[in-house]
Amino acid sequence: MQTTPTKTYGADQHGLICGFAFSVDGIGQAIGADLALQWLADPVQAQGFVWLHFNLSQVSTEKWLRQHLNLSAVFYETLREASRSTRVELDDGTLVAVVNDVHYDFSFEPSDISTLWLSVSEKLIVTARMQPLRSVDRLRDAVRRGVPITSSVALLVHLMHDQGDVLANIVREITTRIDTIEDKLLAGRLETKRADLGVSRRLLVRLQRLLAPEPAALFRLLKKPPAWISEADIEDLHQSSEEFNVALSDMAALQERIKLLQEEIAGRVAEANNRSLFVLTVVTVLALPINIIAGLLGMNVGGIPLADHPGGFWIVVAVIVSFTAVAAWIVFRKDRD
Repeated sequence: MQTTPTKTYGADQHGLICGFAFSVDGIGQAIGADLALQWLADPVQAQGFVWLHFNLSQVSTEKWLRQHLNLSAVFYETLREASRSTRVELDDGTLVAVVNDVHYDFSFEPSDISTLWLSVSEKLIVTARMQPLRSVDRLRDAVRRGVPITSSVALLVHLMHDQGDVLANIVREITTRIDTIEDKLLAGRLETKRADLGVSRRLLVRLQRLLAPEPAALFRLLKKPPAWISEADIEDLHQSSEEFNVALSDMAALQERIKLLQEEIAGRVAEANNRSLFVLTVVTVLALPINIIAGLLGMNVGGIPLADHPGGFWIVVAVIVSFTAVAAWIVFRKDRD
């Protein structure tokens, strides 16, 4: 009987997407789950650390983590929480972080944002996610290229730098879109609807709501860092936090700019609607005399004036034209005022 292979979505049977063992020189060597466990159990490897990246969409992932890795209970609690707000906690010398990132195939939709869970200790850093994320994939590519990373906190700093770069690229691409829309608006072409701007604005609002707590969480952590974090790593965390604050400020400014553009488009649409309504009103007013007179003269009753007069038709036409001219003069004089 042939069995159907289990889908692993780019990970092994334990849910491990990638694993790296870092030596003293900071160069990461790719390892599997079993080799990672041997590395962690070997006291000779005291000067290095291990990074394991997992796919939580596999059912077996969390079970394997609980059986083989001594992670903080807070880490497993964060996996169950409905809240995805960014935060960093210190539990018994281990950093437990919840950060948010955009999907690898990001298409500028508010739903293209997912969560990355981290457990960072001196010798082991574990990252886990449900969807492929762009920043952590950039970090993985950097490690594969041989970028030296000398500590687990340095890996966290590198991830934050990648996250800031991804965020800056998003702001840059949205700014380019807004520049194009603004140029068309200044040229008088209302080709863009407010809903199109609304998508970008909702994306920025969601990103800012999820990512804004990150610098504050790091700041609280750095006030009383664990003893195993070096001064150089603390300084790098401060710098990455400041860069992140700059990106968040750019996002806030871009939101305000989109809001002003939406208001401008709404004002121009309202002005166009008012003009259309005015034209419809003018047509209705100018047609009013002929409709009233035609209705009166069309009644099937006796005593219709000018019924037997040879020039009665032209007299009625002259009356209608006169009333229409007076109505037009009144309407357009008010429009000029």
